[in-house]
Order: sequence, then C-alpha cells, then structure tokens
Amino acid sequence: MGGAGPQGPVAAAAGDGRVNRRRAVPVAVVVAAPALIALAVLTALVLARSGTPFAVDTAVRDVALNHRAGLGPAAKALTSTGTGVVPYLLAGVAGWIASGRALGVVAAEAVLGAGQLVRIGLRVAVDRPRPPADGWLSAAHGASFPSGHATTSALAGGLLAWALLRRCPGGPGRAAAGCALLWAVGVALTRVVLGVHWASDLVGGWLLATGWLALTLPVLARFPERPALPVRPWWRRRNPRIG
Repeated sequence: MGGAGPQGPVAAAAGDGRVNRRRAVPVAVVVAAPALIALAVLTALVLARSGTPFAVDTAVRDVALNHRAGLGPAAKALTSTGTGVVPYLLAGVAGWIASGRALGVVAAEAVLGAGQLVRIGLRVAVDRPRPPADGWLSAAHGASFPSGHATTSALAGGLLAWALLRRCPGGPGRAAAGCALLWAVGVALTRVVLGVHWASDLVGGWLLATGWLALTLPVLARFPERPALPVRPWWRRRNPRIG
C-alpha cells in the first residue's frame, strides 16, 4: 500500500525495548500527521466536487470494467473476507500474538472497532455517491467514501502485521506480516474490480487506517508481552541436540 497503508505505523511500533517505547510517541506523530493531513485534503477535494469522481477515478474504473472478465467469483470471495467476522477475528489474533493476554485481545478489538466508528462518521459526513450501479458485480449499500472494506482490511491487516513483527521479528515474521498486508491490499482492490467504489475511496480508507494505526499502535505497544518467538527451524526447536 505504499505510503498510504499501514506499513509505516506497523514498522514504527513493532519490536520491543525501551528505545522503541521512548520513540513511540514522536514516531506516531511523524507517521500519523502526514496521513491525516492527506486524508483531510482528499476529503475536502471530494466535498468540493460534490462527490463527482476525479479523472483518475474514471480512468481506473474503465480499466477495471474492461479487464475483469473471469475475475468476478474470485473478487467476490476475497472481498467477503474484508467485512463481518473475519477482520475482528484477525484483530483478536493480533492482540493475542502481541501480548498473550485477554486484555491485549480486547485492546486490539477496541482499536478496530473505534476506527470503524471514525470511518462511519466520515462516510456519513461526506455522503459521496457510489459509481453507477450498472457496473456492479456485487451488492453494495451506503455512501462511497472512504471505502469500508479498504479501511477495515487495512486496520485488521495492519494490526496483525504489527503483532507478527513484534513477536517474531525475523524472516518468518516479516513474511507473515507481508502476507497480512497483501491480503488487505487485495481486499481493497476487489472493490474497484467489482465496480462498487472509486479508486480514491480506497486511498481515503488507506489514509484513515494509516493515521489511526499510527496513533493507536504505540498504546498497544505498552501492554506487557511474552518473550519473542524463536526464529530457529522447527526441527531444531523439537530436538535441541541437532545443530
């Protein structure tokens, strides 16, 4: 997701040690401020146009509609994981991985839930119309900006990536965190493929998720944690005499 995704706050808040905790607040401000300022600018532009799509929105939609043959079923399957129980399940797993405690699970769920409330408030305030329904491959309801699927998957995927990097900072942890972020990007892109969102709706969701994670992950990082997971191959962990 580049700059408009959860990687920045995830990397900033991951890891352990007193140095990380001392830098948590300044890093949070450095990451959150640009994301939230960019979101404010984008929101103002959307409002100024009364919801009329940008030229890039129309161009991206045309490309998606002209090249999505055969992608409908896969896009519907992937997009279904970006709402409902799955994101909250991932957030709960993230809280448990990060702290190994029920309180950590509750805190991670609270981050996701509160982020949803912010997103819903922004969506109601902007009230941007969705793209024309004649291009939809999936049912959709409510206003268009910011994308609920993009925001939700970025929050859940970002939480999980942060927890994995925090508990298993080696190669396996980075690979798993990358998969979590790729899932979030994939879910968001399906909304354009299915014709129910403009591309700028996704950007708005990513910016909101980035800013929100940057503000909240340093708080989660203060929860006590278990020792980091070993990064040794499984066969060495099962038989200490090997190697």
